[in-house]
This record gives sequence, C-alpha cells and structure tokens, in this order.
Amino acid sequence: MSVSWRYLNPFVQPITVGEESIDGLGHANNTAYIVWCETTAWRHSAQLGLTLIDCQRLGRAMAIVRGEYDYLVAARTGDQLSVATWLTASDRKLSLERRFQIVRNTDGKTLFAGRWQLVCIDIASGRPARLPPEFIEVYVGNLIEICRGTDD
Repeated sequence: MSVSWRYLNPFVQPITVGEESIDGLGHANNTAYIVWCETTAWRHSAQLGLTLIDCQRLGRAMAIVRGEYDYLVAARTGDQLSVATWLTASDRKLSLERRFQIVRNTDGKTLFAGRWQLVCIDIASGRPARLPPEFIEVYVGNLIEICRGTDD
C-alpha cells in the first residue's frame, strides 16, 4: 500500500500496536500515540546526529510547550503502523516545530496527525535557553519546507 505523506521525506518508524496500548474501549489509548511520537522523535534526532547523551553533555534539550493532536481513526491490537515525523520550523534562537503523521500500513489511512511547539531549555534549571550551535546545525539544518496555510 502506498502512503500519502503530508510532507516530503519523512523519517518513519514502524510500530506494532500491542495489548499494552489498548484501553477499555478496545482501541489504542490516546496516550499511546504520544508515546509513539516521542519515541519516533528521539530516533529521528539520533539519526540526524543528536542523541539524549549529546543533550545531557550540552546541558540543553527541546521541551514540548504545546502539543496539538488530531485523532482521526482508531488503532487496534496488531495493527502495523508507520509513525512519520518532520522538523518544520524554527526561529533559529529558541524554538522548533515538529510534526507527526501515523498511518496504518494495511490501508494507508492516516490515523493521527500532530504538531509540537518545542522550546530549548537548560536541563539543569528547566528555563528557556538559546539553541546551541549543535542544535542549529542538526535541527535547523534539517527543516523541511511546508506551504503555510494548507495544513496549519
């Protein structure tokens, strides 16, 4: 099945929906989607060359200050999913935007779309801090261009 990604060149992580993700209504709990996004975001970051260990060494990390989520279709036990992510915007000083799309592989349906507004923080204090040069190189250097107004 061909997937219709919302943006070009996604970083894609495969996920299989396990019983631990299923809630009392028989489908994946909303929190499972967020965990899948977080896991995919960290793997994308590592693939770009910035790991959690690098963040600890630099004393900086990206923290979610706003999350927007559209739950479109339920996932069920055993579903094979593809979780895609993109870095889509930055002010090159303090903030980044990351977007997500989760697709069911069997039919190509988009189950979920999300967007995070992230702010760089000093890990020790938890306060906002400028993006270090390594973050600018890795994150800002890998932004994709999106057409504003078409999917905001």
